[in-house]
Amino acid sequence: MKRTVLLFGSLALSLSAAAAVQPNIVFIMADDLGFADVGFHGGSAPTPVLDRLARDGLELTQSYSAPVCSPTRSALMTGRCWSRFNVTTPQNPRALRRDTVTLPRALKSAGYDTCLTGKWHLGSLPEDGPNHFGFDHSYGSLAGGVSPWNHSYKKGRFAQTWHRDENFVDEQGHVTDLIAAEAVKWIESRPDRPFFLYAPFTAVHLPVKEPAEWLQRVPASITGDVPRHYAACVMHLDDAVGRILAALEKKGLRRDTIIVFTSDNGGSTAENNDLQYPDDNCPGGKLPGNNTPWRGEKGDLYEGGTRVPALVSWPGRVKPGRVDSPVQIIDWMPTLTALAGWKPDTDLKWDGTDLSALLLEHKPLPDRVLYAVAPNWRARSVRYANWKLVVTEGKKGATAELFDLAADPSESRNLATSQPDQLAQMTRLMEQAATRDKDAVADD
Repeated sequence: MKRTVLLFGSLALSLSAAAAVQPNIVFIMADDLGFADVGFHGGSAPTPVLDRLARDGLELTQSYSAPVCSPTRSALMTGRCWSRFNVTTPQNPRALRRDTVTLPRALKSAGYDTCLTGKWHLGSLPEDGPNHFGFDHSYGSLAGGVSPWNHSYKKGRFAQTWHRDENFVDEQGHVTDLIAAEAVKWIESRPDRPFFLYAPFTAVHLPVKEPAEWLQRVPASITGDVPRHYAACVMHLDDAVGRILAALEKKGLRRDTIIVFTSDNGGSTAENNDLQYPDDNCPGGKLPGNNTPWRGEKGDLYEGGTRVPALVSWPGRVKPGRVDSPVQIIDWMPTLTALAGWKPDTDLKWDGTDLSALLLEHKPLPDRVLYAVAPNWRARSVRYANWKLVVTEGKKGATAELFDLAADPSESRNLATSQPDQLAQMTRLMEQAATRDKDAVADD
């Protein structure tokens, strides 16, 4: 492609030329994928596509999401902490103000075509769907995770959720195949213009029930109905990522495309056959979401709830390897808009920062505050350098836990009592970060 664009900020400093190819952007998000559910982190289910991305691309070893899905998605779309919108739980009401400058809106103004194929969950009615927030085309679930074969959300007002451009559709097939097929079809139809493809899969969110062909590929060492379906779901997701990469290769777009892969939160151990969903005859038992070596799981502010796999690939541009600077989901809007050559003409109050120099040069980020809020405001956390404070609200008041992640990455030793000065400093940082909460709550 011959597209060019002047680059801004740190990206401009990182390239010798005054202009560079304006990249296509493919952002792939798994749902509830644990840190150690992937092969490159020792997972029991083979993930050859993701392993190859990790080997040939860049791994962000300390990448943080929100602890649950809608908050992560609101942060990705805005570059701001989810608590600014009073979004702390999976939710069906509209999450963002209608005039919010979202990532797809910004990229559209930079000349990009935009597409979402997968899970939205920032407003589960058609009038609150992706097309109203900057996507030219959208497909998948307006609400959250769906039953894999009937594509329905939880029983009730939002059960019917499968749509194309906010019009409900009834289609046959497994949810992972449908999302991947729509992504491939959209890539194949691209004209010679830059594009942003957001592919938030529902895998490996409950309930899982995989096709026989994928169950047959699960290693014999994995036993039990739910563990085998879960492993097949991970493998199926990996293959779907491969299908998207293959479509880019076939179209001759791979070198012009920056790919990001991550998860919306840590793995889950909830009951798979959740009866809130319309019956899809899914196997019963606990999910085996694997967040090793971290403490906690989905919903927690401990590392296991928020520290997720994260890979970046842009051949010839993003330097391969591993970087350890802590990054957060809020960073992707500032980063991807910078790579697209767009910058806001007003203050969007971003909490995130541009990662371009980190990606392109492995230049470490300066120490900064990473702030997070748990579902229903039951806990808050703040990280600064290697220190992390988690404050949990309870019936008898708040409980503070202070961890030194460099010495204790498993968060097993609470230093709140033995390090009063550090506790006081971290508490001040948390209070400062919290002052901006709820400053952009969605209007009625």
